[in-house]
Amino acid sequence: MTRTDITRRAALMGAASLPMAAASPAFAAAEMMGIATTRFKRVKLGGFEVTTLLAGTRTVPGPQNIFGLNASEEDFAAASQAANIPTDKAQFFFTPTVVNTGSELVLFDTGLNAGGISGALKAAGYSPAQVDTVVITHMHGDHIGGLMEGESRTFPNARYVTGAQEFDAWDMSGNEGFEAKVRPLAEEMEMIDGDASVASGITAMEAFGHTPGHMAYMLESNGAQLLVAADFANHYVWSLAHPDWEVKFDQDKQAAAETRRRLLGMLAADKIPFIGYHMPFPAMGYVEQSGDGFQYAPTSYQLMMG
Repeated sequence: MTRTDITRRAALMGAASLPMAAASPAFAAAEMMGIATTRFKRVKLGGFEVTTLLAGTRTVPGPQNIFGLNASEEDFAAASQAANIPTDKAQFFFTPTVVNTGSELVLFDTGLNAGGISGALKAAGYSPAQVDTVVITHMHGDHIGGLMEGESRTFPNARYVTGAQEFDAWDMSGNEGFEAKVRPLAEEMEMIDGDASVASGITAMEAFGHTPGHMAYMLESNGAQLLVAADFANHYVWSLAHPDWEVKFDQDKQAAAETRRRLLGMLAADKIPFIGYHMPFPAMGYVEQSGDGFQYAPTSYQLMMG
């Protein structure tokens, strides 16, 4: 062994005996950032671009005060446990959809407030001024809340479309949200019925029950279809696995259950994807038959490949 080898060996042994801190200095711990998610998801549907927008999310306690009103605590707990979700709280999502048809930018619903929808649009690369058409599926506060900011309209260049039966149901209600958000735009609103065309490739579908004139909208481009489903089914487990379970916010609970079964059956049979306003973000999925009910299958890359 040469002197060089002895020197190198001694140096290595010395380094190995140093404390770990000296050999690899510690850095300050990374700051906790908190729970977060993206604000938008964009996919292709034929020649359309379809973007879901996270306009808001919040945790709500006591979900059986809202879902499964006619279910036993045991059945509600069993359904929740099977899906690995808690029974004492639920996460709510508020997901407007914007569709670029190539000639028109169409927004479905507006979230809880103007700040939420404007921020989500900006994250997705749009501005409120670019919106050509605002479609209101129904007039609960979390769908009309972003129409106005005080006395200023959020979408200054848009035309407005809603169901005639829905508008009539709220017109004489005295509801504060309706009066503040919808009434200032009422004279400009186009009132439509089921099967009406909102724009080329966008057709209204009656989905009554959640509200008297609640509408869903079928998108179709180059043979591809997707349903903007709004609130006909409001939870990916409790509403799909048990479509007959009553929901607090459904105004006509029997009609809402019938609508759920009809539309869920159509989506499952025809393998049409849908966007549910309150589904887990990005709120796009498929429906599969499961026993007497259905189950939710989130999209993966099916709509990313054009």
